[in-house]
Amino acid sequence: MTLLADLLSTVFERRYRRETPQAAVDGRPLTEMADALVGSAGETSGLALAREILSRFAELDDDDKLSFFHDIATTMNIDPEAVRTTLDDYERSPSKHSYRAFMEAAEPARQELIRRLNQVPGATGALVKMRADLLRLGGQEPELQALDLDFRHLFASWFNRGFLVLRPINWESPAHILEKIIAYEAVHAIDSWDDLRRRLQPKDRRCFAFFHPAMPDEPLIFVEVALTKGVPGSVQALLAGDRAAMPTEEADTAVFYSISNCQSGLASISFGNSLIKQVAADLAAELPGLETFVTLSPIPGLTKWLKQERLAWDIANPETMKALAAHYLLYAKRDNGLPFDPVARFHLGNGAVVHAVHADADTSDKGRAQSGGTMVNYLYDLAQVAQNHEIFANTREVVAAPEIKALAGPAALPSTEER
Repeated sequence: MTLLADLLSTVFERRYRRETPQAAVDGRPLTEMADALVGSAGETSGLALAREILSRFAELDDDDKLSFFHDIATTMNIDPEAVRTTLDDYERSPSKHSYRAFMEAAEPARQELIRRLNQVPGATGALVKMRADLLRLGGQEPELQALDLDFRHLFASWFNRGFLVLRPINWESPAHILEKIIAYEAVHAIDSWDDLRRRLQPKDRRCFAFFHPAMPDEPLIFVEVALTKGVPGSVQALLAGDRAAMPTEEADTAVFYSISNCQSGLASISFGNSLIKQVAADLAAELPGLETFVTLSPIPGLTKWLKQERLAWDIANPETMKALAAHYLLYAKRDNGLPFDPVARFHLGNGAVVHAVHADADTSDKGRAQSGGTMVNYLYDLAQVAQNHEIFANTREVVAAPEIKALAGPAALPSTEER
């Protein structure tokens, strides 16, 4: 029923997009049109305005886009005095009326602008691109960061798990989807169509993506999975062109070896947690022989941290690299207590465990540069992920296998004399 609902919504959206008549071109400045859209009471006129704003924004150069962002960030901001007054009124006399007044004062008009823009069929994808522009151009400007929070607030509702559709991606998937998988792959580059075929066609290889009904041709995030016997310690071996495919009934391990976010405009909108757990649950139901669910993950911050700490390392010494990587994963922290490594933050936040580290696991130029070739397995124990998540969220403690804790001990770092 989920797939049917997705298909029906897609057909409706495309039909609506074709049948909606085009409005006459509005010659007013874009910011004036935005003000008019927020104040518009008519549905038809509102749709025409929203369509024209989105169309014209897409044609702006970066300077004009930035100017538009600055304008709506300032002129459509909250009125602090109105917020204080309505909050005082609500505190003195809580009621439906006083609460509504406070809510209206506390919500900036630019949120309503974004909602009204989204009334146009196909607008959701355009707004995702608009936020990508905002993130790219806005930098660290406080007023634009506040505007970004408005986008994030709305997107968190529009893209919550209940609206997402999980689809398998295979060699029979539409070509335009496969092209996007190649383009969006962010962990291990897909070099050719033959390379893509090796990742999708064999029975012991899987790929799954989340889609949104409002963006049916755009994957939001996807994960590539290898079915193996045992936990792998080399991505080159996992992706070797001459490897022999394994019968799926012999597999005891599902390996999530690449997870790629596809839409820069959806940064900080979390899908990965739901994706991994949903795929793991579906695979467990399909293949009862699967006992272990792990990642084979990069450690992108390792060499940066080693340089920052002025620690020497030798990629020709596997045991040293493993010990340094274990110490880094367990103890290298940011000021807020979270792990220094972004991939570690993601998986540990999902309730995974640091399971094993491997030297010479990624011998590509990228792998050597970011971690000296070292990689890590994060274990997803489906019965323990909720408990592990709570431990990590409440204490910032990195949950790890005993072998990792032993590797990461004081001997992992060279003595002061050796530095």
